Amino acid sequence: MSITATPVPILSDNYAWLLRDGSGATAIVDPADAPPIIAAIEAAGGRLDLILLTHHHADHVAGTDAVRARFGAPVVGAAADAHRLPRLDRAVAEGDTVALGAASARVIETPGHTRGQINFFFADGGVLLSGDTLFSLGCGRLIEGTAAEMFASLAKLKALPGDTLVCCGHEYTQSNARFALSVDAANPALQARVAEAEAQRAAGRPTVPSTLASECAANPFLRAPDVAGFAALRAAKDKF
Repeated sequence: MSITATPVPILSDNYAWLLRDGSGATAIVDPADAPPIIAAIEAAGGRLDLILLTHHHADHVAGTDAVRARFGAPVVGAAADAHRLPRLDRAVAEGDTVALGAASARVIETPGHTRGQINFFFADGGVLLSGDTLFSLGCGRLIEGTAAEMFASLAKLKALPGDTLVCCGHEYTQSNARFALSVDAANPALQARVAEAEAQRAAGRPTVPSTLASECAANPFLRAPDVAGFAALRAAKDKF
C-alpha cells in the first residue's frame, strides 16, 4: 500500500514528516519538538506505530522520548549512532528494511553530514526521508564526514527513481537557491525550480517535497561531475 508523507513544521525551519500507509499505519520522522508533533498526530487520528530517526542532531531527535512516552511507538535509528541517539528499540544499517503497515522502507546509509546519517526509502509511494543529506537545491554541511563520503552518499540517492519525493529535514530551498544561482544561473531547470519555490513560499506552503528528477536537473550538488567538483562547490557554499 502506498505511503503518503506530510511535512510538520517545527522549530525555526525544520520539518518532521508524518507518514501513513493505506492501512492507516502511521510513523513520524525526526520528532525534534514534541508539542506540535503530538498535536499533528492527534489531529491525524492519534495513532503512531513507528518513530524513525535520520541522525543524532538535537534539532531532529530532541522530542523523541516525549513522543514515545505519549504514544508508545518503537524508535528506529542507525546502529552506528546508537550511542548518541535516544534509546533505540531497533538499530538498523545499510540494506535493512523497516515495515510500516503493509509498506516497507529500505535503509540507506548516507554519511557526510554526520557519520551515522541514514535515509529511509519507501519504494511503494516513492518517498525518500533524506534528513540532512539531500535538501531541495542543496545538501548537508560536512560536519563529520568528507566530501568523498557525501558525494558517494548522494550518488546512492541519485540512483533512485526520478519520481521519488525528496522529504528533507529543513526549509532551506530559498537560501539554497541563492547559492545555486551564483554557480549555475543559466540552468533553465534551476530557474524554474526557484520560481516554483518563490511561489510556494509566497502562498505560505512548504517548498518540499520536491522530486528527485527535479533535484538532479537543478541542484548543483547533484550535478557535480566528480568528487573534486563537489568538494569545491561545498566549500564555496560554506563561505557564501
